[in-house]
Amino acid sequence: MATQNQSYELMVIFTPVLAEDEFKAAQKKFADFIKENGGKVTHQDAWGLRSLAYPIAKKTTGLYWVMEFEAPTDVNAKLEIQMNRDENIMRHMVTRLDKYAVAYNNRKRNKVTETANA
Repeated sequence: MATQNQSYELMVIFTPVLAEDEFKAAQKKFADFIKENGGKVTHQDAWGLRSLAYPIAKKTTGLYWVMEFEAPTDVNAKLEIQMNRDENIMRHMVTRLDKYAVAYNNRKRNKVTETANA
C-alpha cells in the first residue's frame, strides 16, 4: 500500500553570517532534498534577517526561511538528519499541517477575506 503524502511546514533559522547566495543555495538544497525523496514543495518564503527571541550560540539574529511541502512521512527523519549535519542551521522545526492549516495558509497567501461567506 502506497503511503499518502502529508502536508508539512518547515521553519529554519540559518546563521546570520551567510551571504545572500549562500542563503539561497541552502534553501535550494533542502527544497531539492524534498523533491528527490518523493515530495513536492508547495510554497517557500525567505523572511530574511530577524532578531531572535533569545541568543543562540551567542548570535542575536538569524536568517529565517519557511517552506511548505507535501511528502511521505519517512522523509522527515531523513530531512532531520540532513539539517542536524548542516552547521549553517541554528534551529529548525517541522510541523505537520492538517487540511485546515493548509487552507488557511493558502487564503492568507492569496489575501482572501472571510466576507465571501457572508
